[in-house]
Amino acid sequence: MSTDAPVRTYHHGDLRHALIAEGLTLARTGGPAAVTLREATRGAGVSPNAAYRHFADRDDLLRAVAGEAQLALARAIGARVAAAPPRLSPAEAAIERLRRVGLAYIDFARAERGWFALAFATQDEQPSEGIVTLDDEVVAPFQLLLDTLDLMVETGALDADRRPFAEWACWASVHGFAEIAANGPLQWQPPAIIDGLAASVVESAITGVRGTAAPPS
Repeated sequence: MSTDAPVRTYHHGDLRHALIAEGLTLARTGGPAAVTLREATRGAGVSPNAAYRHFADRDDLLRAVAGEAQLALARAIGARVAAAPPRLSPAEAAIERLRRVGLAYIDFARAERGWFALAFATQDEQPSEGIVTLDDEVVAPFQLLLDTLDLMVETGALDADRRPFAEWACWASVHGFAEIAANGPLQWQPPAIIDGLAASVVESAITGVRGTAAPPS
């Protein structure tokens, strides 16, 4: 009696989606290095050659899976933003939105280390100046940051002359802390301590881009 896994059949774009889903499963626990065509096809129950109908090579699959990881990060940020308290002024709401973008980014890195490592592991070789792109499109999490900073200008929470390249100051500080919290020495600290440090880093980023004095503790 054969013990081989049954060969599954897929139609239209189903196999492509199945391989991306398998890639996400692999990346969730193993990060970018775990995503290979052989392992993805094994998980999907098809031969390795079947993958080449949808992906040119392993890098092509990795880019597709990275795109899904970025969307997962964007959804996590969006959910945090949507839960903001009501009855804030437009300027206060814009600042709160930036705060929640930063905190959600860090929380995602801590909760989904494999996906976070993959999300920005592959980018266009020649991205457009000043932005983070994948397949010539600004990746969703970064677009949320850009939109939030633009909203801060519109509502008067950020002076227009401080807007240019503010995204890089925000992203550098928050991404750097997220890496330390998820994969560096902070990962072994109690969650409450990391939460407190994350809040401090995000507040410092907000204060820095706005050019305002830090609020009293």
